[in-house]
Amino acid sequence: MISRQDPAGPPSLFVFKTVSESHVGELSFFRVCSGSVSPGLDMVNESNGKTERIAQLFVMNGKDRKEINLLAAGDLGAVVKLKDTHTNNTLSSKNFPVVYTPVEFPLPVFHAAINPKAKGDEDRMSTGLHAIHQEDPTFVFHVEGELHQTIISGQGELHLNIVVKRLKQRYNVDVDLAEPRVAYRETIKAVVKDAEYKHKKQTGGHGQYGHVHLRVEPLKRGQGFEFLDEVVGGVVPGKFIPAVEKGVVESMKEGPLAGYPVVDVRVALHYGSYHDVDSSEMAFKIAGSQAFRKGFLEARPILLEPIYNIEVKVPEDAMGDVMGDISSRRGKIAGMETAGHYQIIRAQVPAAELHKYATILRSKTGGRGVFNASMSHYEEVPREVAEKVIAASEKSKEQVA
Repeated sequence: MISRQDPAGPPSLFVFKTVSESHVGELSFFRVCSGSVSPGLDMVNESNGKTERIAQLFVMNGKDRKEINLLAAGDLGAVVKLKDTHTNNTLSSKNFPVVYTPVEFPLPVFHAAINPKAKGDEDRMSTGLHAIHQEDPTFVFHVEGELHQTIISGQGELHLNIVVKRLKQRYNVDVDLAEPRVAYRETIKAVVKDAEYKHKKQTGGHGQYGHVHLRVEPLKRGQGFEFLDEVVGGVVPGKFIPAVEKGVVESMKEGPLAGYPVVDVRVALHYGSYHDVDSSEMAFKIAGSQAFRKGFLEARPILLEPIYNIEVKVPEDAMGDVMGDISSRRGKIAGMETAGHYQIIRAQVPAAELHKYATILRSKTGGRGVFNASMSHYEEVPREVAEKVIAASEKSKEQVA
């Protein structure tokens, strides 16, 4: 068996850092784990199976580079122009397929929405964010399609401010940071037995006619959506029923209450009427959509908000302040345990109350507190909070209009 750090063994190395330099390209920092490495050597990336040829090798002293022709097991070095190799990848010889344990990076705790100040800079911003993530795996980003935002995440407010500075200096992209939108949901608490809508429009030629009666009722949390066909006697022809469902589903994408997706509802089509000439799939789709919106608003609609499980590790002398702050954020303490001179607090807190929490926690604990958060479930939003969310949504619609 070949052991690690064997200078006479087959070559293998582990890439632990990647830096992008303007005149050099991507510079990969690595540690030789076995054998020796020299320019011109072909190695395999065991993460993706692709072959890499080692080009120029350097030893680093701060930002200064010194070219070298050989690095042996245990040495640290850097190589340029690796095509498909990044941080946490292993390179090894073809006859020595080894994968070294990757570095576990901390999960992000601070999130912000990012927007380019100038139109047309979206592509350059995306390129810059991708390159920065390759250099710094503790920084991540993703596009939140539902909320139409690009969300960047890191270890704190300062971390993201540095990312913004790098985008300006390296890629000449000016951006704004904003609080991420919360992924609220809409649902109902009551049953509306008969929500009726008749779509009737007469034009010069064929008109439009679609008439439906819907029953709208809530489902248990997490059950999603259910559509029932309860039509008897052919009052709505079977060929139009899928169009009614399609109209309901499209209305659910932007709920009637505040424009958020609708969840956990059952809709039953139980009655209606049609016209031999003027009825069409489009007419019944519109009728289904409008009848659903009408019934939804009559069925005691409510907003749901995402609730996160958080685990906060704080010094004992800061525990009272931290617990009080969690309570002020509408959080519910779920339990505590001791870990040496620290206390671990477990709680559930609404996502809307966690923006900049990493900065607040650092302030309250003198930089000694840490936390992690994970999505748990959805809960009903308190009435006074829901009213503010709905008002903000209406204001946003007015500005767009």
